[in-house]
Amino acid sequence: MVDSQSTPARQRPSIVSISSYLLFLFLALQVISLIITLSTFGKTRDALRAAYADSATDGDQVADVFAVVGIGGSIVLLLLAVVLGVLALFNNQGRNGARITTWIVGGIMVCCVGGGLLSNAAGGFNTGGGTTGDGPSPEEIQRRLEEALPSWVTPVSLLLGVLSLIALIAALVLLALPKANPFFRKPTAGWEPPTPGASYPGHPQAPGQPGYPQASAEPGYPSSGEPSYPPPPTANRPDDTPPTDRPGSNPPPTS
Repeated sequence: MVDSQSTPARQRPSIVSISSYLLFLFLALQVISLIITLSTFGKTRDALRAAYADSATDGDQVADVFAVVGIGGSIVLLLLAVVLGVLALFNNQGRNGARITTWIVGGIMVCCVGGGLLSNAAGGFNTGGGTTGDGPSPEEIQRRLEEALPSWVTPVSLLLGVLSLIALIAALVLLALPKANPFFRKPTAGWEPPTPGASYPGHPQAPGQPGYPQASAEPGYPSSGEPSYPPPPTANRPDDTPPTDRPGSNPPPTS
């Protein structure tokens, strides 16, 4: 028996696999960034308190704002990175909806990570203090942070941000390449012609049909599959003979 509704197997392109690996790399980099942020939060808070010690601005309030913006933002980025990691698993299965969602979430992440890198390159840390008030200037805050934090924190954080942005953009571009499109299309059922000697279920074979085995002929039937009938009875049966022809009968007298 031949299955006429067979589905062709799909092979995952290498660019889809590489895209998933890059999304997993992006997730790992976000985990490392969050660990660095949490490990240096205490020293950062002490530096902010010292910078606002001689001003009317409450240093604890500034530190709380930093906690919400810094740590809260890192947690949100990590959660979105987890979503991208889950979407990468569905991308490996060829689900087009997951690929579209990856583009949407990935685009948001590109804006967030790229915006953070531009902010750090433009002026570093800024809590809203101005140069004309009694609060410290952004340059003074940045100097105190660099003194309080280890020297490796700033370059490592910058490197993690750059690698995250490159990995994310590369993953989104690989999913958009034309070579990946056939893998995300809905598979169509293929048709296979029947082989000689096979029949479909529920359909009896027609006797004498070429290419299919024939049933053995029964006695009294020809091998061609057409039934034959017994010969008709003979015209001169014993019971049908005229009375004059029956044995022991006398012929009628002649006049």
